[in-house]
Amino acid sequence: MINKQGKNIGRQLRHKRLRKKIEGTNERPRLSVYKSLNNFYVQIINDEIGHTLVAASTLEPEMKAKVSNGSNKESAELVGKLIAERALAKGIKTVVFDRGGYEYHGTIKALADAAREGGLEF
Repeated sequence: MINKQGKNIGRQLRHKRLRKKIEGTNERPRLSVYKSLNNFYVQIINDEIGHTLVAASTLEPEMKAKVSNGSNKESAELVGKLIAERALAKGIKTVVFDRGGYEYHGTIKALADAAREGGLEF
């Protein structure tokens, strides 16, 4: 059985490997996902200037009122919809998806699908 620290080191190595290939630009910023044991954090980032354009998290008061557990599929879908809504309000339609070294299934897939349903293209 692998301990959590070993899993996180593997995730960080995968994320470094992915980040060599993925870069957010002004025309197509990067949608970055981070999940802790209890919450989701999503940002849309322009790597050329190093600014976060839009952010959403399960820690926000409006999200806390909707979900009891901040790290399940339901909360991932809500955060995906929220980030898409905020991005479209800022005029961002296309993004590059940075899954943060996590496997593309379960909660990460639910978040990505919800963002696509919300209007983001990636």
